[in-house]
Parts: sequence; structure tokens; C-alpha cells
Amino acid sequence: MNIGTLSKRIIISLWIAFIVVCLGAYVYNPTWFTPSSIADFLGRYGDQIIILYFVISIIRGFSLLPSTPFVIAGTLLFQDQPALVFWISIIGITLSSTLIYYFSDYLGFSQFFEKKFPKQIQKLKDLLEKPYGVFFIIFWSFFPIVPTDLISYVAGSMKMNFWKFIIPLFIGESILVGSIVFLGSYFVKTLG
Repeated sequence: MNIGTLSKRIIISLWIAFIVVCLGAYVYNPTWFTPSSIADFLGRYGDQIIILYFVISIIRGFSLLPSTPFVIAGTLLFQDQPALVFWISIIGITLSSTLIYYFSDYLGFSQFFEKKFPKQIQKLKDLLEKPYGVFFIIFWSFFPIVPTDLISYVAGSMKMNFWKFIIPLFIGESILVGSIVFLGSYFVKTLG
């Protein structure tokens, strides 16, 4: 076994362990992943809180956990800085989506998703190949119930043009995150 194969297996094993731990923690105690619990956890880190929030915003995508609770947690933590929360969240989501786009095959997403959900993955690929595929990405990214990480994987696995993927994703996520952050900050200030 060469070094490249060994390092790939180590990375995949660590990634799978990370997902198992995150999903196990979620099943064991879902309240750990509520926005207020996330905000309480991050709040313990004082001066490093912004850096930690940014790092978690990036690596969250590899856990397959939704970004919405983390965006809401940022809104709770930084009530007076909605623009900061918006940009950290958007940059984190965009970087996470970019990493998934480029490393989806390397990390084994192809095998995992296509074995588990072959019809659904093919349907997504068909929709992305249509002329309105970029609008589909905007809608997908804006809709909070569907995982952005899944569309990132599909776009990466089918070698979709990166810019046709990332710009619509950025637009859709900006609408969603902006709505959560700025409306959330308004309501927190108004009701608080």
C-alpha cells in the first residue's frame, strides 16, 4: 500500500468517525444541537469565540449537520453584530461547500450517497444539467430543510462548472442566512 492510499484511508476513516460521533451525539441528546445550546457552548470560549465560530462554520459541512442552527446560534451570540454573523456564516458555508465539491470523490461521498440514494442522486444530476440548473441551486440553497452539502457533493461528483455551482449557492445561502441573521437580530433586540 502506498502513502497516498494510506493517507486517503486515514482521512476517510477520520471523516466517518467524525460523522458517527456527530450523529451519535445528535441521537443521544438532540438538545446539544439547538441554537441556544450551541451559543452556550461557544460562549465559554471568550476571546476565541469568533475564531471558533468560523472554524465550526467550515467543518460543519463534513458532519452533514444543517447550518441553520449554527447561524441562529451566531445571531444569539453576536446580537449587536449581525453583519459579522452573516459574513462568517456565508464564508463558512461557501468554503465548506467548496471543499465538499472538490473532495467529494476523494472522501467517498460518491460511493456513500449513490449506494444509499441512487434514484435521488440521479434526479438531482438531471436537474443540475438542465438550463435552469443554476436557479435550482439558488432555490435549493435558500430552502432551509434540504442539505446544501448534498447539492455540493452532487455538483462536484458530476464535475459541474465550479462557478455555475458556487455563485448560485452563494446567492441562495445569502438570502437564507441574511433573513435568519438580520430578522433574528431585529426580533432578539425587539423582544429582548
